[in-house]
Amino acid sequence: MGDGEKTDTGDEIAAVLAGVGPRLRALRRQRGTTLAQLGEATGISLSTLSRLESGGRRPTLELLLPLAKAYGVQLDELVGAPPTGDPRVHLRAVNRDGRTFVPLTRHLGGVQAYKLVLPGGRPPAEALEPRVHEGYEWLYVLAGRLLLVLGDRDVVLTAGEAAEFDTRTPHVWAAAGPEPVEVLSLFGPQGERMHVRARPVRK
Repeated sequence: MGDGEKTDTGDEIAAVLAGVGPRLRALRRQRGTTLAQLGEATGISLSTLSRLESGGRRPTLELLLPLAKAYGVQLDELVGAPPTGDPRVHLRAVNRDGRTFVPLTRHLGGVQAYKLVLPGGRPPAEALEPRVHEGYEWLYVLAGRLLLVLGDRDVVLTAGEAAEFDTRTPHVWAAAGPEPVEVLSLFGPQGERMHVRARPVRK
């Protein structure tokens, strides 16, 4: 092997490692997770997580394995490994706060698709605290009734109804009744103005 080949390999490895931090940051923001929550789930210190995302800390298996487990993604998604040619997405459900998240896409960046199953019944008050983050979201209700709190509006979506909104608008959603609700969620880059197709909550 010549020196040029070694340099090329080294450059490829450096490029892969440099891409890990932005992937981790994008994934955390898409999931609406804070560094503190991620640290609690993985046992990794906040300073290490922050340095990983900024590129100040070299990613290692000891750090990436618990992160992949916490996010419910394959390790190769975090490091940007080349595709194997198999188009199937190997679904791995993640349970968080009683909610089940099933990632339907396997590559970070761009539009991400998830199926979510939300438990029925009125959630605790802290679960209905609206939040704000970068991005744009599309929701489609597969089954059940979904309560969407969006800014100063409360709407209920039923099976077959959809909503789309800029996630910089304070928002939160949960089951609207005692039955669980199944939702298809598409999350993408920052979008345009909000559009909602749903019936207002009857008071």
